[in-house]
Amino acid sequence: MTATLVLLPRPALAMGGALGDKIADILVWVVLVLAPLVGIGVFLAVHILPEKVAENRGHPQLDAIKTVCLLSLFFGGILWPLAWVWAYTKPVMYKLAYGQDRVEPHGPGGSDAHDAEAGSPAVTPAAEAEIQRLRRRVAELEATARSGRLA
Repeated sequence: MTATLVLLPRPALAMGGALGDKIADILVWVVLVLAPLVGIGVFLAVHILPEKVAENRGHPQLDAIKTVCLLSLFFGGILWPLAWVWAYTKPVMYKLAYGQDRVEPHGPGGSDAHDAEAGSPAVTPAAEAEIQRLRRRVAELEATARSGRLA
């Protein structure tokens, strides 16, 4: 008989009056307004993480990674893992072409004053001449390959 009394449902203690209504009003605002705003903010913050990683690592394809992150927002996040992996990869072909796999944060249009502050050496005339010579050689090889003479 005692077990039956213990298992019977008991009335819940309810707050009544103005205090209960005030708490309910606050909860409605939190659930309907504040929670979605915080959720959207967290979603966007997580969604741009690959972009931030690529920026911190000096990734030369940063603009493309930003684009994939933006497109991922429109395609339901399906491209986000691709952007994440891409941000952590080293661009091999970029290194073959330019001799490095990082770019400076100020980009190609940076000032010489910024280069001097960062401690990066300026391009010497001899290095510039070598770059021009290599570019001409690459153009010759491409022309040869297009004409079909390169086996």
